[in-house]
Amino acid sequence: MVQFPYETNALRVDQPIGTFFVAVLPAELLLQVAASDRMRAKMNEDGNGYHLEGTQRIIQDKRLTEIASYIGRVDAAFPNSIIIAANYHRGTGFDQGELEDMITEKVDREVSVTSKVWTVLSTGDGHHRLRIPSDEKLAAVIDGQHRLFSFAKADIDSIRGTNLLCSVFLDLPKALQAQIFATINSTQKRVDRSLTFELFGYNVSDEAEEYWTPDKLAVFFTRKLGTDNGSPLQGRVLVAPKRDTALEKLASRASWQISTAVVVDGILRLFSSNPKRDSNLMRIEKAHKRDCLETGPKDRSPLRKVFIDGNDALLYTMVFNYLKACEVVFWNDIREDSFIVRTIGVQALFDILRSLAKQAYEDRDVSVSYFEEKIALAGDIDFADNRFRNPSGSGRTYIRKEIEEAIGLVR
Repeated sequence: MVQFPYETNALRVDQPIGTFFVAVLPAELLLQVAASDRMRAKMNEDGNGYHLEGTQRIIQDKRLTEIASYIGRVDAAFPNSIIIAANYHRGTGFDQGELEDMITEKVDREVSVTSKVWTVLSTGDGHHRLRIPSDEKLAAVIDGQHRLFSFAKADIDSIRGTNLLCSVFLDLPKALQAQIFATINSTQKRVDRSLTFELFGYNVSDEAEEYWTPDKLAVFFTRKLGTDNGSPLQGRVLVAPKRDTALEKLASRASWQISTAVVVDGILRLFSSNPKRDSNLMRIEKAHKRDCLETGPKDRSPLRKVFIDGNDALLYTMVFNYLKACEVVFWNDIREDSFIVRTIGVQALFDILRSLAKQAYEDRDVSVSYFEEKIALAGDIDFADNRFRNPSGSGRTYIRKEIEEAIGLVR
């Protein structure tokens, strides 16, 4: 049996799309921690082997059986990488780190949350260690699910004797998982767009905006913020782990950068408290427009109605102008060691926007000057102070509360 927490060496790979890590993981471990939206392996009650659960029509049972037979051969080989996205919480659609921060945030005191987040730590000289804290199914399979889930049909001795090559993305939003899947497969062979739709709930291209799910819109906005001229985040948004050591070093200099997941999660919480639930509602039997969410579960996100009405221009303008105000108040002439440009600082600023957004919408004013006036009194806080040093959710909460107190914002 695999023991958790599990640690192994990993190789960091930086490519144009972003950062991922290559690691060798036991097939038995992957069966415990990995899942697709519609398929997962579960250990048998007697502890001898696995069985598959779910209704993934894309996975062909005949093919699984054929691969399972091959696994038992003495010359079996699986040299191709299985691509997974770690820290994706399938129940809510947020990444696991964001979910844990939200749990901490719900109580008005510091709490100790045992983190299940997959992390990679640099050990020096270019070496890295991948740490998997638990057997929680937080690894979404992007590519290679036939190979992986065929092991659930194989002999248990064959499973325990096999390691698999894995490419691990950390904190990768679901819409980007779909893009990577489509991109990888379209460069090798023609891909039926319905395949991406079935696997991920998206048409990656040629889909009208009124059919975009909350996370797809959030990813679109994040890309624009990272590329638009004049955006405070232009060139500063990377596909990389939120708790990445290299990013932390960049964030301590003038050319600070943050991960895509930080921005996506911050935007998502403006109009969805459960992106996965919303995606499911918009994809029941066929693609539905956003207005189908009006009859769904109640959601108290401040800009929920704006999203459902499809007023994307207003949503983007509000986020853009708020970040411009943050640039003026917090980011211009910043000290090199300030935590306001680290992951916890940017997360806290998005929390403040979530608190201000409803009033800004009701005031019909989403200008830069409006938000500058709202947050100006927090401009004198020294976010380089050691009291902000905690990199976890409690550090984020501490920064948020300092800003709230300074600007007179009552939550």
